[in-house]
Amino acid sequence: MGDVQGFLKHGRELPTRRPVPVRLKDWKEVYEPFGEDHLRTQASRCMDCGIPFCNNGCPLGNLIPDWNDLVYRDQWQDAIDRLHATNNFPEFTGRLCPAPCEAACVLGINQDPVTIKQVEVTIIEHAFAEGWVAPVKPAVRTGKKVAVVGSGPAGLAAAQQLTRAGHEVVVLERADRLGGLLRYGIPEFKMEKRVLDRRLAQMRSEGTEFRTGVNVGVDVTGEELQATYDAIVLAGGATAARDLPIPGRELGGIHQAMEYLPFANRVQEGDLDESPIDVAGKKVVIIGGGDTGADCLGTAHRQGASEIRQFEIMARPPDARPDSTPWPTWPLIHRTASAHEEGGERVYSINTEAFVGGDDGRVKALRTHAVEMVDGRFEKVEGTEADIEADFVFLAMGFTGPESAWITEQFGVELDGRSNVARDDSWRTNVPGVYVAGDMGRGQSLIVWAIAEGRSCAAAVDRDLMGYTELPSTIAPTAVPLR
Repeated sequence: MGDVQGFLKHGRELPTRRPVPVRLKDWKEVYEPFGEDHLRTQASRCMDCGIPFCNNGCPLGNLIPDWNDLVYRDQWQDAIDRLHATNNFPEFTGRLCPAPCEAACVLGINQDPVTIKQVEVTIIEHAFAEGWVAPVKPAVRTGKKVAVVGSGPAGLAAAQQLTRAGHEVVVLERADRLGGLLRYGIPEFKMEKRVLDRRLAQMRSEGTEFRTGVNVGVDVTGEELQATYDAIVLAGGATAARDLPIPGRELGGIHQAMEYLPFANRVQEGDLDESPIDVAGKKVVIIGGGDTGADCLGTAHRQGASEIRQFEIMARPPDARPDSTPWPTWPLIHRTASAHEEGGERVYSINTEAFVGGDDGRVKALRTHAVEMVDGRFEKVEGTEADIEADFVFLAMGFTGPESAWITEQFGVELDGRSNVARDDSWRTNVPGVYVAGDMGRGQSLIVWAIAEGRSCAAAVDRDLMGYTELPSTIAPTAVPLR
């Protein structure tokens, strides 16, 4: 390493977030610029640890010590080459990944870990600024045609790898714009869509074809795709939202998070003057304490909600790593997103048993009670019943899997015990020529897993089409084997 004593001399430092009163007036990303001199100092904290557990902590197998060292030595072009060797889209993961690599950092055993995620995103931003992110066009064309269904991170990663291998790749997206949840699920303040658009421009230049507004099963059938393409990659994500079927669910003002968030993004795209679900001056309750709930929270702040509560049925996690999640596993600790800094109340160990409506047919309150865990089950705490006023309720409780009806009807693929598309150890479904990658086969997961699965699935498809592959395969599927 460039400075073997860097971790002894320097503490962990991250970019400053813009002041809350300032950032709530716009939808731009929340962080201030972070000087490259500060970044080199942070990169110097990477230890000569012998076995870099961060590599295994990252599903992509990112060569983290390599590019930390290169950044410290001011060798930025070599750093982006190392980074792109394992990750097609570091500008996405550097903004959106929760960084399991940092949880596995050896320095994190007894100190604050290396700021791996910040080094990553600065490398790619430096590379774009210098013009180093150019199209990588295939040297030969194979004559093979591949359809990728879905343009989220898994689909984009598979498409880019297969295009670079020389195949003719078409990405089919049912929405009017590309990107999946990157486009319409991630708020602008977490990732401005210019970041997505510039990468899509690179992929178009490489030869990947994109078709939006194509709903597979409606606009084109599975049979037609199978007749036209040599291989099909299903990468439509896990978009079936978990619902809360309790009394009063039919009331107005109760929405799934993915009914709410896309409208705010469409306002930023210029499609709408204002969101049809606007909470300005209203009381809001968000059910679900994860990232999607935080996205709803930040969006509601920017729309000017008067009062916001975020409910979580689990107890508040500890501030320090508990014994139940020892290093280098992902620690179950209390985390604060930028949206939580902006206001609102986080309520833990609470359950909603009914929605209460007013005379206008809209929700006016949530009937709640506290819960505690007893023998692995949530038990009601008697005497804690309360009605919490709300004009809007957003359900952000995660996703149960893919919208499977069209997949099984159109392609005849089998599902596993978790309602995901079943696959073997080469990403194949039970239907010849049909593969699956990302959340559609894995279930709801992280963006870094989606990219890793897209890359590895592409290698499997290329091998089946050509008899060999030079594409890297990072991981094997973690799914129930096919019968």
